[in-house]
Amino acid sequence: MILYTPLAYQDIFPDESNEEIQAIEWQGRTVFVSKNQDNKYQINQLISSDPNDYLNPDFLPGRIIS
Repeated sequence: MILYTPLAYQDIFPDESNEEIQAIEWQGRTVFVSKNQDNKYQINQLISSDPNDYLNPDFLPGRIIS
């Protein structure tokens, strides 16, 4: 089945894992993070309209922030 839609794959078929993902503001940018066992957060996704933000290593997916 092919869906021609601007929606992301996760919006159509949500992940059924128990991992809680939340959106937070970090360094003036919106990022989706998940909390790990050390009470720190891991970046999952960056939401920005500035292309330079995606080149910034501070916002790489997998980065641990506190």
